[in-house]
Amino acid sequence: MRDVAIIGVGLTQFGENWDQSIRDLFAEAALKAMESAKIEKVDSLYVGSMSSGLYAYQEHLGSLMADYVGQIGVPAVRIESACSSGGQAVRMGFLDVASGMHDIVLVGGVEKMWDVEDGTFVLATAADQEYEVYNGVTFPGLYAMMARVYMERYGLTREELAQVPIKNHKHGVNNPYAQFPFEIDLKAVLSSSMVADPLRLLDCSPITDGAACVILCPLERAKEFTDKFVKIRAVGSASGPIAFHDHKDLTRLDAVKLAGERAYKMAGLKPEDIDFVEVHDCFSIAEILVAEELGFFDYGTAGKAIAEGQATYGGKIVINPSGGLKAKGHPVGATGVAQIVEAYLQLTGQAGKRQVSNARFGMTQNMGGSGGSCVVHILEAM
Repeated sequence: MRDVAIIGVGLTQFGENWDQSIRDLFAEAALKAMESAKIEKVDSLYVGSMSSGLYAYQEHLGSLMADYVGQIGVPAVRIESACSSGGQAVRMGFLDVASGMHDIVLVGGVEKMWDVEDGTFVLATAADQEYEVYNGVTFPGLYAMMARVYMERYGLTREELAQVPIKNHKHGVNNPYAQFPFEIDLKAVLSSSMVADPLRLLDCSPITDGAACVILCPLERAKEFTDKFVKIRAVGSASGPIAFHDHKDLTRLDAVKLAGERAYKMAGLKPEDIDFVEVHDCFSIAEILVAEELGFFDYGTAGKAIAEGQATYGGKIVINPSGGLKAKGHPVGATGVAQIVEAYLQLTGQAGKRQVSNARFGMTQNMGGSGGSCVVHILEAM
C-alpha cells in the first residue's frame, strides 16, 4: 500500500444555513479544498452523508456532487454509516489512494438538517427500529442510560459531567466555523432543559447544517501541490451492536476500542504518543466513554480527569480543540470529515488561537448510533 497525504481542506460555516441547499454546502467546501490543494480535477469522489434522502429529499449524491463541482465523469459514490458516514468516507478515500487505484481523491461529508420538521425521527433511523425506536427510545435516552450507569458505578457527579460541554465551548470560542462559539458555565448547563435524565440540553450536540472536504493524494506526490500536507498514518474501523440491549457493558463502547486498537497497531503508536484527539461527543457522556476506550484514561476515571482539566491545553491530552460536536456543531454526515480538517489544521500549524503546541500526532474518532460503528484516524505532521 502507498502512503497517503492530505493536501487540501475546505469547510463551511456550521449552523442554520437557510440560504444554502445540500449541494451548495458541499460545493462550497469542495471548491475550498480544491483551491487549497491547487487542483482543478480529481480522479474520484466520495460523499459521506447519513440521511440526505430524509433530510433534504435528495439521494444519488455521488452523481449530483460530481456534476455540481465540475467533476462529471469521475467515479463518485455516497458513503453511509449513520453519524460516522464522514469518517468512513475518508477511510474509503484513503484505501482508494493507498491501493493505487487513483491519485487525486476528493472526500467530503455533508448534511442539511434544518429543512425538516422532525429531525429526531431522522436521527432515530440509526437506532434499532424494532427494539428501540418502536418503543419510544431515541439517542438522548440511550446515552442517558449510559450516563446513569456510569455515574452510579464510578461516582461521577452531575457537576463533573457538566465540565465536558463547558470545556468544549471554551475551545469552540476560537473556532470561526463553530455553530456556538461562546462559553457556558456550570449554572447554564445545570439549569438548561432536561432532555433525558441526567442529560440536559447543554449536554447534547445540536442540529446543524454544514459540509467539510479534504483532498487526498499519494504522499510521494504531495510536494507537487503544496508544502502544507499531513500523512494519514493509520486507519482503524469496527462495528458493534446497533441495539443498546446487546452491549455487554453499558459503560463500554466495544467498536471504539477495536477501531482504536487497530489504528494504534497500524501506526505503531500508543495513546501517550497522541498530542490531541477529536472525539465524537454527541452527548457529554460519550466523550468520557470514548476517552477511556481509546486508552487516554483508565476506565472510570475520564470524567473526573476532564473535570480536573486533564483534557485541555496544559493537561494530559487536548480533547476536541475544535470545540467538538457540542460547540462546533454536528452535521452528521460531515462531522467525521470536519474532524479530519481540524487535525490537518493543527498539524500544519494553521489552527490559530486554538493551536496545540508542537503537535506531531493527531487522532480523530467518529462513530454512529450508540456505538454501532466507529472509525479512527491517526494523522502525522510532515
